[in-house]
Amino acid sequence: MNPDKKIIVDEILERVNGSPFLLVVNYNGMTVPQFNELRNRLSEHGSECHVGKNRFMRIALEQAGLPTLESDLKGQTAFITGESDVCAAAKVLKNFTKEFKKPEIVSGILDGAVLSANEIGDLAELPSREVLLAQLLGVINAPATKLLRTINEPGGSLARVIKAKYPDGE
Repeated sequence: MNPDKKIIVDEILERVNGSPFLLVVNYNGMTVPQFNELRNRLSEHGSECHVGKNRFMRIALEQAGLPTLESDLKGQTAFITGESDVCAAAKVLKNFTKEFKKPEIVSGILDGAVLSANEIGDLAELPSREVLLAQLLGVINAPATKLLRTINEPGGSLARVIKAKYPDGE
C-alpha cells in the first residue's frame, strides 16, 4: 500500500479503535453549511463526523477486527465516532435528519455488533447516559430504602403511641 494511503488508514483505524461506536451516514445532497452544522451539533456531545474513502474505512475496520459493513459503504458516506455516548450521537443524527431531511442513517457498529438504521433510531429514543444511571441507582437503592422504613416502623409506632399518651412530654 502506498505510504500516504497507509497514513490515512492508520488515522481512521485510530479513530475506530478509540471509539466504542461507529455510525455510517450517507450525506449525498448536503450543503457545506449543513455538514458544518451537523459536525458542530455532534461535537457538543463528544462525537466527530469525518469523511473518508469507503475502501480505506473497510481496510481500517478489517484491521480493527470489526465487521466491514461491506454492503453499507457505498456512495458518499461519512463516519461518526465518539468518546462514549452513542445515544447522544444517534439523537443528534435523528433530530438533524428530521430537520433537514439529510443525512440518511445507513448503519453502525456498537461494541463489535452491527446496527441497522432502525436500531440506531431506537438508541436515539433512549434517555441520556446520566438519566439511565440515575434510574439504575434508584432501582438499586429501592430495596434498602424499604428495608430501612420497615426496621424503623416499630420504633416510630411506639414513639407515636407515647406522644399520644403524653402530649406534653411529661
